[in-house]
Amino acid sequence: MPSLEIISQDKNRMSVKLKGVALQYANALRRICLNGVPVFAIDTVDMIENSSVMSDEGISHRLGLIPLKTDLKRFSEPHLCSCKSQAGCSNCRVMLVIDSGNTETTRTVTSSELSSEDQTVKSVSDKIPIVQLAPGQKIKLEAYARLGRGSTHAKWNSANVAVLTHTDKEGEYVLTVETTGALSPEQIITAGVDELAQRLEEFKEVITELKA
Repeated sequence: MPSLEIISQDKNRMSVKLKGVALQYANALRRICLNGVPVFAIDTVDMIENSSVMSDEGISHRLGLIPLKTDLKRFSEPHLCSCKSQAGCSNCRVMLVIDSGNTETTRTVTSSELSSEDQTVKSVSDKIPIVQLAPGQKIKLEAYARLGRGSTHAKWNSANVAVLTHTDKEGEYVLTVETTGALSPEQIITAGVDELAQRLEEFKEVITELKA
């Protein structure tokens, strides 16, 4: 009988022992935990003002790579949202803004200045550098975050590390997951198991239809 046992766990990393699980399923779970669980990332940036030395594209790229806290129960992936809108709605999109104001000294704009309209979706750290401003320079922008998966782009990876190792016993593996901070390791593994079960069920339905 397949089973899952927690070996170690903290806020960033979790290791579980998988027993009675075929290698292909254990590895599929590892891959899903790495890039198949949806998390928030900034996907669109409207630059209102940018007098820094960094291009609009450079700032947008940095914003996209900032891990954002994610609530999977509250929000929907864009293609599953009932709004059916390309622009999105409050159920599938969150706006974050930066307005550095004019600066009199050289300073670094960090993720602490990335203000979210919804406090459940915000940067996992206040110390991530975005751009350095010289005296007289400023940036002002509106950014829009959406749920996505790392299989589409690495900025949506839910885990930094997802490693599968074999134990001395047959059909027994250890899965170790290290989160980006968007979700807890436990949430990633739980969502990964649910996602794997759903994919297997969908595959089973396809096979049944082919046989009919």
